Amino acid sequence: MHQNVTFPSAGSTAHGYLALPPAGRGPGVIVIQEWWGLTDHIADVADRLAAEGFVVLAPDLYGGSVAHDSAEAFRMMQELPVARGVELLAGAVDCLLERPEVTSATVASVGFCMGGGFVVQQAAADPRVSAAVPFYGVIQGELPDFSGLKAQILGHYGEQDSTVPPETLDALAEAIQQQSGVTPDFRLYPAGHAFFNDDRPEAYAPGPAAEAWESTLAFLREQLG
Repeated sequence: MHQNVTFPSAGSTAHGYLALPPAGRGPGVIVIQEWWGLTDHIADVADRLAAEGFVVLAPDLYGGSVAHDSAEAFRMMQELPVARGVELLAGAVDCLLERPEVTSATVASVGFCMGGGFVVQQAAADPRVSAAVPFYGVIQGELPDFSGLKAQILGHYGEQDSTVPPETLDALAEAIQQQSGVTPDFRLYPAGHAFFNDDRPEAYAPGPAAEAWESTLAFLREQLG
C-alpha cells in the first residue's frame, strides 16, 4: 500500500510518498531523491523496499517540483541549501518514527546522486539514522562533521563515474573513520553514474544494479533487525 502524506518539517508542512509492506508493519527507511526530484523512479524504489518488508518514506525535498532536464535539475539542487535539506530530512525521520507501523527504534537512509550526498549529510547530523546507503552520492560543499555519526555505511559507486570519481572516496572514508570510528564499506561497480536508475537506459547497468540492491537489502536487515 502506498499514499501521499504530509508531515511537519523545518517549520512548515512537508510532503512525501509513503509505502507500507504487505504485513503492514516493519523497520523504517527514508529514501532520498536524485536531483531530478521525487520522480516515478524514486517512488518505485520505495515500493520495492516496502515489498521487502520496510516502511518507507520518500520526502519531497523540492515541494512538488520535478526537473525536466539536467540544467533545471542543477538549478533546483543549487536552490536547496544543504542545511535546509538536512532539516527537512530530520522532519521525515520524526514522521517515520512516530508512525505506529514502524517497528524499529532507528531508521535507515537510502539515497541516489544528490540524495546519496544527503544520506551522508543526514547520517552525520542525526544519530537516529543507524544505517546509511548512498548510491553514487554527490556531497555538496565541504564534508560534514562526522564526530556524531552513529550509522554504519554501505556505499555504491561506479568505476566510470566522472561525477563522483572513485579516487575521491579515500578522503571521504578517511574523514568518516578518523572522526567517528566507523569504517564505511564503499563498493565499486563496472558502471558509470546513475547505474541503478532503470528509467535512464543510457546509464542503467542491470548487473551492478542487481548486485547493489541485494547487498543493500541484506545490510538494511542486518542493521535494522
